[in-house]
Amino acid sequence: MEEITEAVHNITISNDSHKKNRIQVSNTKKPLFFYVNLAKRYMQQHDEVELSALGMAIATVVTIAEILKNNGFAVEKKIMTSTIDMKDESRGRPIQKAKIEILLGKTDRFDELMAAAAEERGELADGEEHS
Repeated sequence: MEEITEAVHNITISNDSHKKNRIQVSNTKKPLFFYVNLAKRYMQQHDEVELSALGMAIATVVTIAEILKNNGFAVEKKIMTSTIDMKDESRGRPIQKAKIEILLGKTDRFDELMAAAAEERGELADGEEHS
């Protein structure tokens, strides 16, 4: 009984897979700038965003993070790498996959840059019209 209680306790501690500011990136499902724009939206709402990827999608996550950093939107807060055990869908045997998680935070200029981008698109916050 004590082992079951301990296992349940460990599950609740390590169950962080449903973070509201995490984006799990795939390199096949969506275009690159879908994730860049989604990350900006998450940073607006939560002040930081965690980009996560497995295997071949790791390069995509690094590219997204670099675009956000190089354009002045984000600063790198933390990078975590690990290897996870998965089941190979086609063969049914266990395999290991590389995993990366990159935590990005807003820069001091983030809100200013977002406002400038919105103005360029003609989306003025106070409802004024361009003349």
